[in-house]
Amino acid sequence: MARRPPGAIRAQRWPARSTTRSVRQIPGIPRRTRAAINQIEAQYLGRGAVAEALHRYESFLKKPGRYLYLPWDDCPCCDPTDARDTLEDALRRLPPAARGGLREIVARLDEEFLRRTLPDPWAASVSSWHAAAWWRQRIREI
Repeated sequence: MARRPPGAIRAQRWPARSTTRSVRQIPGIPRRTRAAINQIEAQYLGRGAVAEALHRYESFLKKPGRYLYLPWDDCPCCDPTDARDTLEDALRRLPPAARGGLREIVARLDEEFLRRTLPDPWAASVSSWHAAAWWRQRIREI
Protein backbone atom coordinates (compact mmCIF):
# COMPACT_ATOMS: atom_id res chain seq x y z
CA MET A 1 0.00 0.00 0.00
CA ALA A 2 1.35 3.43 -0.93
CA ARG A 3 2.07 5.87 1.83
CA ARG A 4 0.46 9.35 1.69
CA PRO A 5 2.75 12.34 2.12
CA PRO A 6 2.53 14.07 5.53
CA GLY A 7 1.52 17.37 3.88
CA ALA A 8 -1.56 15.73 2.36
CA ILE A 9 -2.59 14.37 5.76
CA ARG A 10 -2.15 17.78 7.45
CA ALA A 11 -4.07 19.53 4.67
CA GLN A 12 -6.96 17.15 5.16
CA ARG A 13 -6.92 17.50 8.95
CA TRP A 14 -6.72 21.32 9.13
CA PRO A 15 -8.53 23.21 6.39
CA ALA A 16 -6.91 26.43 5.22
CA ARG A 17 -8.09 29.54 7.02
CA SER A 18 -9.55 32.32 5.01
CA THR A 19 -7.64 35.57 5.28
CA THR A 20 -10.44 37.58 3.72
CA ARG A 21 -13.21 39.16 5.73
CA SER A 22 -16.67 37.80 5.06
CA VAL A 23 -18.91 40.27 3.26
CA ARG A 24 -22.51 40.87 4.26
CA GLN A 25 -25.07 39.85 1.69
CA ILE A 26 -27.98 42.06 0.67
CA PRO A 27 -31.15 39.97 0.78
CA GLY A 28 -33.89 40.53 -1.77
CA ILE A 29 -31.98 42.01 -4.68
CA PRO A 30 -31.68 40.48 -8.16
CA ARG A 31 -28.50 38.82 -9.35
CA ARG A 32 -27.90 41.55 -11.96
CA THR A 33 -28.00 44.22 -9.26
CA ARG A 34 -25.68 42.19 -7.01
CA ALA A 35 -23.15 41.85 -9.85
CA ALA A 36 -23.30 45.59 -10.61
CA ILE A 37 -22.85 46.43 -6.91
CA ASN A 38 -19.80 44.16 -6.73
CA GLN A 39 -18.36 45.95 -9.75
CA ILE A 40 -18.80 49.49 -8.37
CA GLU A 41 -17.52 48.38 -4.97
CA ALA A 42 -14.38 47.03 -6.59
CA GLN A 43 -13.85 50.26 -8.52
CA TYR A 44 -14.99 53.00 -6.15
CA LEU A 45 -16.36 52.09 -2.73
CA GLY A 46 -14.52 49.11 -1.31
CA ARG A 47 -15.57 45.50 -0.84
CA GLY A 48 -18.88 45.13 1.02
CA ALA A 49 -19.43 48.89 1.40
CA VAL A 50 -23.05 48.87 0.17
CA ALA A 51 -24.16 45.98 2.37
CA GLU A 52 -22.39 47.52 5.38
CA ALA A 53 -24.04 50.90 4.72
CA LEU A 54 -27.45 49.24 4.46
CA HIS A 55 -26.80 47.42 7.74
CA ARG A 56 -25.81 50.65 9.53
CA TYR A 57 -28.82 52.53 8.14
CA GLU A 58 -31.22 49.73 9.15
CA SER A 59 -29.62 49.43 12.60
CA PHE A 60 -30.17 53.13 13.24
CA LEU A 61 -33.83 52.80 12.26
CA LYS A 62 -34.35 49.77 14.53
CA LYS A 63 -33.65 51.82 17.64
CA PRO A 64 -36.65 52.14 19.95
CA GLY A 65 -38.62 55.33 20.36
CA ARG A 66 -40.96 57.42 18.31
CA TYR A 67 -38.36 59.94 17.17
CA LEU A 68 -34.71 59.40 16.38
CA TYR A 69 -32.06 62.08 16.59
CA LEU A 70 -28.96 61.92 14.46
CA PRO A 71 -25.73 61.70 16.47
CA TRP A 72 -23.09 64.45 16.34
CA ASP A 73 -20.27 61.90 16.21
CA ASP A 74 -17.10 62.58 14.29
CA CYS A 75 -16.88 58.84 13.71
CA PRO A 76 -18.44 58.01 10.32
CA CYS A 77 -19.26 54.47 11.41
CA CYS A 78 -21.79 55.84 13.93
CA ASP A 79 -23.46 58.39 11.67
CA PRO A 80 -26.41 57.10 9.62
CA THR A 81 -26.08 60.02 7.21
CA ASP A 82 -22.65 58.70 6.23
CA ALA A 83 -24.25 55.34 5.47
CA ARG A 84 -26.95 57.11 3.44
CA ASP A 85 -24.24 59.03 1.55
CA THR A 86 -22.60 55.71 0.62
CA LEU A 87 -25.93 54.32 -0.57
CA GLU A 88 -26.62 57.43 -2.64
CA ASP A 89 -23.16 57.20 -4.20
CA ALA A 90 -23.81 53.56 -5.08
CA LEU A 91 -27.24 54.36 -6.55
CA ARG A 92 -25.75 57.14 -8.65
CA ARG A 93 -22.99 54.88 -10.01
CA LEU A 94 -25.17 51.82 -10.72
CA PRO A 95 -26.38 51.35 -14.28
CA PRO A 96 -30.10 52.13 -14.71
CA ALA A 97 -31.05 48.48 -15.31
CA ALA A 98 -29.51 47.38 -12.00
CA ARG A 99 -30.58 50.36 -9.91
CA GLY A 100 -34.18 49.32 -9.18
CA GLY A 101 -33.54 46.53 -6.68
CA LEU A 102 -31.36 48.62 -4.41
CA ARG A 103 -33.55 51.71 -4.85
CA GLU A 104 -36.59 49.78 -3.51
CA ILE A 105 -34.75 48.81 -0.33
CA VAL A 106 -33.34 52.30 0.20
CA ALA A 107 -36.73 53.94 -0.49
CA ARG A 108 -38.37 51.80 2.20
CA LEU A 109 -35.67 52.81 4.69
CA ASP A 110 -35.89 56.48 3.65
CA GLU A 111 -39.61 56.47 4.32
CA GLU A 112 -38.99 55.20 7.86
CA PHE A 113 -36.15 57.72 8.31
CA LEU A 114 -38.42 60.61 7.30
CA ARG A 115 -41.19 59.36 9.58
CA ARG A 116 -38.97 59.03 12.66
CA THR A 117 -36.67 62.06 12.35
CA LEU A 118 -37.59 65.71 12.54
CA PRO A 119 -36.64 68.39 10.00
CA ASP A 120 -34.00 70.92 11.01
CA PRO A 121 -34.97 74.33 9.61
CA TRP A 122 -31.42 75.70 10.05
CA ALA A 123 -29.46 72.76 8.60
CA ALA A 124 -29.27 74.28 5.12
CA SER A 125 -27.69 77.44 6.55
CA VAL A 126 -24.92 75.42 8.26
CA SER A 127 -23.14 74.61 5.01
CA SER A 128 -23.76 73.84 1.36
CA TRP A 129 -22.87 70.20 2.14
CA HIS A 130 -25.83 69.96 4.56
CA ALA A 131 -28.10 71.63 2.02
CA ALA A 132 -27.13 69.20 -0.76
CA ALA A 133 -29.03 66.18 0.61
CA TRP A 134 -32.38 65.98 2.40
CA TRP A 135 -31.17 63.32 4.90
CA ARG A 136 -28.58 65.74 6.29
CA GLN A 137 -31.31 68.30 7.02
CA ARG A 138 -32.71 66.47 10.05
CA ILE A 139 -32.37 67.41 13.74
CA ARG A 140 -29.29 66.08 15.49
CA GLU A 141 -28.70 65.24 19.15
CA ILE A 142 -27.70 68.04 21.47
